[in-house]
Amino acid sequence: MPHLWSKFLVIFCFSFIFPYPISSLQSAVNVWPKPRTLLWPKPLATLLSPSFNITSPSHRHLSPAVNRYLRLVLTEHHRPLVNPWVNLTSPALETLSISVADLSALLHHGVNESYTLSIPTGSATAYLKVETVWGAMRGLETFSQLVWAEPSRVAVGLYVWDSPLFPHRGVMLDTSRNFYGVKDILRTIEAMSANKLNVFHWHITDSQSFPLVVPSEPDLAAKGSYGADMQYSPADVAGIIQFGLERGVRILPEIDSPGHTGSWAEAYPEIVACANMFWWPAGAKWSDRLASEPGTGHLNPLNPKTYQVLKNVIRDVVNLFPEPFYHSGSDEIIPGCWKTDPSIQSFLSDGGTLSNLLEMFVNSTLPYIVSFNRTVVYWEDVLLDDNIRVDSSFLPRENTILQSWNNGVSNTKRIVEAGYRAIVSSSEYYYLDCGHGEFVGNDSEYDQGGKSVDGGSWCGPFKTWETIYNYDITYGLSKAEAELVLGGEVALWSEQADPVVLDSRIWPRASALAETLWSGNRDETGKKRYAEATDRLNEWRHRMVSRGIGAEPIQPLWCIRNPGMCNTVNSIVA
Repeated sequence: MPHLWSKFLVIFCFSFIFPYPISSLQSAVNVWPKPRTLLWPKPLATLLSPSFNITSPSHRHLSPAVNRYLRLVLTEHHRPLVNPWVNLTSPALETLSISVADLSALLHHGVNESYTLSIPTGSATAYLKVETVWGAMRGLETFSQLVWAEPSRVAVGLYVWDSPLFPHRGVMLDTSRNFYGVKDILRTIEAMSANKLNVFHWHITDSQSFPLVVPSEPDLAAKGSYGADMQYSPADVAGIIQFGLERGVRILPEIDSPGHTGSWAEAYPEIVACANMFWWPAGAKWSDRLASEPGTGHLNPLNPKTYQVLKNVIRDVVNLFPEPFYHSGSDEIIPGCWKTDPSIQSFLSDGGTLSNLLEMFVNSTLPYIVSFNRTVVYWEDVLLDDNIRVDSSFLPRENTILQSWNNGVSNTKRIVEAGYRAIVSSSEYYYLDCGHGEFVGNDSEYDQGGKSVDGGSWCGPFKTWETIYNYDITYGLSKAEAELVLGGEVALWSEQADPVVLDSRIWPRASALAETLWSGNRDETGKKRYAEATDRLNEWRHRMVSRGIGAEPIQPLWCIRNPGMCNTVNSIVA
């Protein structure tokens, strides 16, 4: 309570002397995502001393972060697209002093990421006060964005109090359909940390390939990956996790099952239904397809060996990943696939249903995952699918989180109305692969005069950064329902993505998600701030590029050098 009181006392004092908040002034410095509170009443800066140093408690994850940020602020010499107009003052800044209240807090869901940063005028020392080392990493990023030019200068007379609106802010990457090397994953995590995103949702396996080396089931990767040079070893996983810890990014593994498991059949064909069959047989109705895209295969819940293999995988993945969330997938169970299996045909003839099969599968796996002190995340389908779903009695709310991807806020509301926690990845707003057309060949909809719409993409059109920025993930929810929304993730499915286009597909659109989940998408009056955000995102994208992230541009340079001239001042209607 005393710390909270001191925060509001500082805000009160600044507000009394300078009654206009910084968001209503022409800001000369850019911080992305925008802090919850940033007070800079006079645009002053001072030089960063050549002997500048960062002092902090010793900590196995924070100390590497401090060293990394120290190198960054001393060597980046960032050159903004629009030069800040500030008055220089003295003395030079010599030290950033970090104090951490709790050095033992683990990087788990809901950990305190708040920070208070003050850079006084006329002082050689700036102060970063935090509850946890993870808040320190967020504050260090903000401090780094307040430094620019050569010789380096830093904003002074500045106060920031900051804390995220949502505890779960992520990027999902599919590494099964196309493979990404470790360096590509690390670069993505680096960019996530710079944007204060904190969950790398790793969709590791799917029907197309099984790239993860599972020690107790080595044949899954040996036979199911694209090759020995396209696998993730336990050492690779450990390195990725350590890299994330030093940047405040959790690594959430997803082993999708029972659907999306065709690659498992390369090692264990006897446990996979409809493996290696043509996905949509000639002359068949769409409802009779075997998969929703090329790459067929569902694990057979009736085969005891299915659980022998799967439990080995679960146990090893839990041992490889310390993250308390385990994503078990369970999306897109296609009736036609299971119906090809003779044992399942007999089960159905005896009065069983496909939903009974899924319930059998969930009831055999969820308790096992929970026994490792894990919370199980599923895609929404497990409860909401029109054809194959489980009764909620099979999904204990205290152990289950559902991730939405269809029907926007409507499905989010269905999830929270049922009492479940939700992660939002609505494809209408957050799917980064949309708008590039379908990847199947011999597609008649692209023929001249065909019926291709939105570029032929099932989830088209392309999701612009403004589409992402303007999405309110708790729209239409009661206060109690909104509290069950943990946050959101943008998703990059990789049918048409690989390392060559990785950065430009994710950035800076994921930056839009980062700000909305950190500090929201509205100004202090409640108005959407996407117009004001445009200039700031241009600057932030420029800085990301200078840091080695291949983020795509959102406007011509002319717009950036002529602020406001590329906005529209009229409503655009169809």
